[in-house]
Parts: sequence; C-alpha cells; structure tokens
Amino acid sequence: MFVIVNVIGLIIFLAIAVLFSQNRRAINKVTVAKLFALNIFVGWFLTSFTIGREIIVVIADVFVAVIAIAHEGVAFALPNWVNVPQMNFITAALLPLLMIVPMFDILNYVGIMPFVIKWIGRALSFLTGAPKFESFYAVEMVVLGNPDVEAVSSEQLKKVSTRRCVTIAIMSMSCVSAAMIGAYTQMMPAEFILTAIPLNVVNALMFAHILFPVEVSPNEDDEIFAVKAGEKKLPFFNFLGNSILGAGRLVFIVTCMVIAFVSLAKLINAGLALINPALSLEMALGLVMFPFAWLLTPDKAEAFQLAEFMGTKLVTNEFVVMLQAQPLMENFSRHMQCVLTVFVTSFANLGTVGILLGTFNGIVDKDKNELISRNVKYMILSGILVSLMSAGIAGMFTR
Repeated sequence: MFVIVNVIGLIIFLAIAVLFSQNRRAINKVTVAKLFALNIFVGWFLTSFTIGREIIVVIADVFVAVIAIAHEGVAFALPNWVNVPQMNFITAALLPLLMIVPMFDILNYVGIMPFVIKWIGRALSFLTGAPKFESFYAVEMVVLGNPDVEAVSSEQLKKVSTRRCVTIAIMSMSCVSAAMIGAYTQMMPAEFILTAIPLNVVNALMFAHILFPVEVSPNEDDEIFAVKAGEKKLPFFNFLGNSILGAGRLVFIVTCMVIAFVSLAKLINAGLALINPALSLEMALGLVMFPFAWLLTPDKAEAFQLAEFMGTKLVTNEFVVMLQAQPLMENFSRHMQCVLTVFVTSFANLGTVGILLGTFNGIVDKDKNELISRNVKYMILSGILVSLMSAGIAGMFTR
C-alpha cells in the first residue's frame, strides 16, 4: 500500500510541474527521464543497497566525529555549556559551525572542493544531458548554500542568458550548505539527512528544467567558463580570519531567526486562539499540506503531523521544524522519520526567496532581476516539489 501511494505521489509531483511549466513544449523529455531514473537509482542505492547504506553510515560517523571535535573547542571556552546532561540548541548545533565553516572554506581555498565539484558536475552533465553550468551549480549549491553559491558563481551568472539566470534562481531554492549538515545531524537522523542531499541535487535540476526550460547552445558553456587571468587569493590567515568571523555571523543570524520565527508563530497562535481555542498556525498549514503529506505516508495520523511540519517549514525554516520534531522522532515510524527528515533538509522556504532576490540584485543586471522577480512563483513551486520528490523517493525504499 505504502509503495503504491508513494509511486502515485511521484507521478502527481511530476504532473504538477508539467502542468505549471512556463513552456511545456520546450521540456526535454529525454533529460527529464534520465534525471528521474538517476534519482530512483540514488534513492535505492542509499537506502536499500548494502554498500550504499554503509557509505551513508561512514559519512554520518565522520560528521559525528567532526562535531565531537568542535565541541571540544567549545568546551575550552565555555565548559559549563558543554559539560551538562543536555546541551542547548546553540551549543549542540550552532557553535560547532565556528570550526566547520572554516574547515570547508579551507578545502575550497586549497582547491579540493572546486576539484570535487568540477568532476561531479561533469559526471552529472554527462549522465543526464543537463547543461554543464547548471550541473556544476547543482553540486555547488549543496556545498556552499545561499548566498555563497551565487557569490562564487557571480562571473558565470553575469554571462548566462536572462532566461537561464531564472533557471538558476529556481534551482537555488533547494540549496543546503555542507557546513550546516553537522548542525542538522544533531537534531535529525544523520542517515536521512545525507540521503536527502544527492536527491535534492538531481531534483533541483529536473524541476528547474520542467518548470522553466531553456535551450542551451553547445558553445554557450565554454564561453561562460572562460576564466579571467590574474585573480589573486587573499593571504591564508587573512582568509581564515574572515572565514571565522563569517561563521560567527552565521551562528548569530540563525539564532536570531529561530528566536524570531518561533516567537512570531506563538504570537499568531495566541491571536488565533482568541477566535477559536482549537485554531493554530500548525493546524491551518497542516490542512493545506495534508494531501501532499498523505502521498508520502498514508498513515493518516502521521500524515497530518507531517503536513503540519511541512507547512511550518515553508513559512519559517528547517531549524524551527527540527527543534519541534526532535523530541518526537523516536515515537515516529522509520518511514515517517525518513520522509520528514528528507523534506526539511533544504533551505526551501519563503525567507529564502527574499535572500535570493537580494543576492541576485547585487550580482546581475536589471533585466535579469526583473525576470527573476516576475517568476518567483516558479521558485516557490520548485522548492516545494523538490522537497516532496526527494522525500517520496527516499520514503519509497524505507520501511
């Protein structure tokens, strides 16, 4: 029953994308079919195949070890925040970013991350027929996240066509920063966090192509990747200092956002309770998202809980939902744990739309910004569909 409903869900998610496509005739059906097939294989390999499961376990163990080392650094400065029966959210999930963000920045500085991104992007383009820049960008966006991925690719974004820039903006809704994975794994099952990431890469490419298809000439990518000569790196310790300060700002920003969103949600609930004590923001969002949640988990009780989390995530952010769901996870079925975790593992929410519009405004010209602004609906729809499809594929193989 679960598998049949999940398969129907995947078909419906694809059908919604085709229905709302900006140009259905321009959709490359071969590329979409390859991306969908690759997605099914990735979902099966990481959830059901022994080697794939072992890879996920090893990577999860690495992140756990990195977080433990980061907590040793936190304990040196703030021992009474770490050496306690239960660390608070900031200590457990956010302060390790002061080590993790510079770690990834150093890998980028010495050229390791660009090398990995380059070859994974090339392989993805070769396997699926997707344009090279979009394939590279899809990999970059799950390593760097918003707004860093746009900043790193700013020269290419200035060169791409106006319509192609909209496709990139649509894909950007499904970003996940690698530096944040450690924080996520402190709150949700690491195996499902790590399964969501490659699924999001492929799904972002697929839905961007369906919703806003753009024809790319064979020589266009060669021109886009032409590199300017003479660019110099910052001295290493200057770069490292900037990275650490940037990580500190990130910790502060996420803390402020979580406090603000949770408080505003409570304020809205207090207002709704004046109308009817049974009303809440979570219930209203749950009613809207319930049909989609039921396609992911046919158990009605779990489906309504999932729908509430899904709606909350879209109007707030993934941290708010992870904090709410964390104490309940052990009561959920394994299938529910999977679809919930995979769905929330992305930056796809209304706040990200504002971040993207502001970021692109500072990089590309007026015409590109205006076209992106006129197509915000595709950005929001893509973010929702990518999360639904990734959760549906992972859930189909998880019982």
